[in-house]
Amino acid sequence: MPDLNDFTGDAAPRRTGSFFRSSHCKDGPCVEVADTADGPAVRDSKDVDGPVLRFTRAEWKAFVLGVRDGEFDLF
Repeated sequence: MPDLNDFTGDAAPRRTGSFFRSSHCKDGPCVEVADTADGPAVRDSKDVDGPVLRFTRAEWKAFVLGVRDGEFDLF
């Protein structure tokens, strides 16, 4: 599985401190992701001082694989 920072093309991340988000977000609201020593962290770009969701690497890998496999396509 590639590193969280290993993005290319149109969806290349824009960094905001240690967090980054897709270039598709432009200046609008988006989910931001950081690769921390303890595992991935996710926050809302509209509330950067708000809560941060933290995941283990195993949880993040399961989520990414689920996205790739279409597990969430019904949402």
